[in-house]
Amino acid sequence: MIIEKPTLSRPLKSVEMNVDLVIVGGGLAGTCAAITAAREGLKTVLVQDRPVLGGNASSEVRLWVLGATSHLGNNNRWSREGGVINEILEENLYRNREGNALIFDTILLEKCMLESNLTLLLNTAAFDVDKSDADTISAVHAFCSQNSTRYHLKAPYFCDASGDGIVGFMAGAAFRMGAETKEEFGEGFAPDESYGELLGHSMYFYSKDIGTPVKFKAPSWALKDIKQIPHYRRFNTNMQGCNFWWLEYGGRLDTVHQTEEIKWELWKVIYGVWNYIKNSGKFPEAESMTLEWVGHIPGKRESRRFEGDYMIRQQDIVNQTPFEDVVVHGGWAVDLHPADGVFSDKSSCTQWHSKGVYGIPYRSHYSRNINNLFLAGRIISATHVAFGSTRVMATCGAGGAAVAMAAAVCKAHGCAPRDLASGEKLQELQTRLARMGQYLPQRDLTDAADLAATATLQTSSTLSLAELVASDAWTPLYFSWAMLLPLRVGACPKFTFEVDAKQATTLTLELRRATKPNHFTPDELIEKIEVELSQGVAPLEVVFQSAIEREGYHFIKLAQNAEVFVRQSEDRITGVLSVSSMYNTKVATSSVQTPPEGIGIDRFEFWLPQRRPAGQNLALKIEPALDFFEAENVTNGPARPTERVNAWVAALDDKEPTLSLEWTESQSISRVILELDPDWDHPMESVLMSHPEEVVPFMLKDFDLLDVDGTVVAEVRDHHSAQFRLVLEQPLQTKGLTVKVLATHGAPAAIFRIRIL
Repeated sequence: MIIEKPTLSRPLKSVEMNVDLVIVGGGLAGTCAAITAAREGLKTVLVQDRPVLGGNASSEVRLWVLGATSHLGNNNRWSREGGVINEILEENLYRNREGNALIFDTILLEKCMLESNLTLLLNTAAFDVDKSDADTISAVHAFCSQNSTRYHLKAPYFCDASGDGIVGFMAGAAFRMGAETKEEFGEGFAPDESYGELLGHSMYFYSKDIGTPVKFKAPSWALKDIKQIPHYRRFNTNMQGCNFWWLEYGGRLDTVHQTEEIKWELWKVIYGVWNYIKNSGKFPEAESMTLEWVGHIPGKRESRRFEGDYMIRQQDIVNQTPFEDVVVHGGWAVDLHPADGVFSDKSSCTQWHSKGVYGIPYRSHYSRNINNLFLAGRIISATHVAFGSTRVMATCGAGGAAVAMAAAVCKAHGCAPRDLASGEKLQELQTRLARMGQYLPQRDLTDAADLAATATLQTSSTLSLAELVASDAWTPLYFSWAMLLPLRVGACPKFTFEVDAKQATTLTLELRRATKPNHFTPDELIEKIEVELSQGVAPLEVVFQSAIEREGYHFIKLAQNAEVFVRQSEDRITGVLSVSSMYNTKVATSSVQTPPEGIGIDRFEFWLPQRRPAGQNLALKIEPALDFFEAENVTNGPARPTERVNAWVAALDDKEPTLSLEWTESQSISRVILELDPDWDHPMESVLMSHPEEVVPFMLKDFDLLDVDGTVVAEVRDHHSAQFRLVLEQPLQTKGLTVKVLATHGAPAAIFRIRIL
């Protein structure tokens, strides 16, 4: 029993921690940063003011995680973010392919709880900072209302991933809020006052049919006149959760200090919308429906953006500017929303895509005037227009991992964040990022410590792609279709399709490629031919006279013709895709992006693969066969298709393929990293949407790692993630290692990269 006498005052319980890195903000940027930092050996504290992790991706808001893949609605082939954010999305697919937001919470929490170097402080809000001088933070103060404890968190490095930039704001870091003019950076898409300078907040709701009539009596503050929402005709009983992303408000207000007012307005809208659905008489099917969940906190899009040594801008995204200090890639559209949100009569968003993915420089990830402050998430150094793309959560998660790795490099060298922006330290940072699976576009790296680069490679087989075997199914050419195939310099191979013409007709075929090797937009026509087809089923031989002048991916296009059907194949192979000239209504309004003149955006066609269980390739024969799948790919290049396949693929009939690395002298091996094929095209939306499989078909399932004597070093079963990482307690001395594949999840065995350290 505790009995306390009256006293003038009492101090709160106070806990002081001295760590290597303090991260404030437990959204995906902060969570990925914390996991990465802990794995790299940094004593890390993650301060999160909510009871769960994930921010807008959590069960408190329930927005799906997206990034460069853009719902599979752009030309960014094989573009999902790598590293920790990919690991999270793969685990979510494996455990939670139905997209339950509560399960996604548990995955994030588990990932953090498994890291012994990480201290997680939930329900804890940062409220003050200490500084050792004008440009250096020495501590963050935070308070947990659940345990009535004040925390004094000291570290040499800090990361602000809080969304509103609470640490940077209190520390005096330079920031911006609003939109730059067209003139400041020459951005043609910069908005004017009528459109607005800030994106607003959103809240969502879920409903369900309980099978019996249920009444709804709206609260007094619910919106009375649904016609105040200009797009009210979009409402229907099938819409759920973050499909209501356009229930947005607050872009004309202070999106930091007026958030509570914005929340009440969004509640007003939500309950008014539900009242309209239940009681307007326009939705009789809603009689047995009830509200299942309504958000309690708004999902924020935009507030402060902090200034780094470089501010990424519209032109960098559109032109895919190559950055020497690239640490992460993006690829979501430049996506701005009218500031009036749900009450605007304008389109709820304006999205302009780039032709391919772009790099985000390291210089955008630290404060230009606070010497030990990293920036992660939506607050990185970007203009308002560029922020329209960099703000999405998968991109933010990858950026968080990048700054955590930077903190580890800084600690190793005893230097400031800015010191990593060039030279050998930058090379070290990028190499370590590549080892963890981060994709760095347009950056060729050599890992001097990788023993695989000095090995002789042997395989049981290598795919020589001569045929995609025909199935019984047919693809109608209601849209134009193309096979996306890697071709070598020289004469173009002969392609033979099988077609069924419902009547005699002329079919147009084209050979296309991208004007640049760093995107997959077929904006250059090499050759066009027309073929007369007779009615009925027949082989179609396609012979282009033009030579292939640049090695890389080309499009073999069959133009739209409703009278023609093309035979499909069930063969799915790493680095080979069928695409069509459709468009995805979630992120585009037409199959051709046609921007207004003068806004600095490219016009181009969309060429999209389909989601499984669709997405079959077109059956075809190729003469001579394609030979891009050689073993040498595993020791060079990115761990995903770029202008090359970048993977070793085994022959289709090889039941237990092997890939061996051999050295003339014994090597001391401490780590082995296999980079496998996680289908980088799959968006893996985290919530609401369901997916057809728990593991993508291109993934290795069961495999053994053997030393030169055939001794099993590792036995791996039911594998389902892009990276297999083996850390040996004692270094292995051997002249060789072999990967023996026992089973895949469906497609031929493929490995992008092997690193031996």
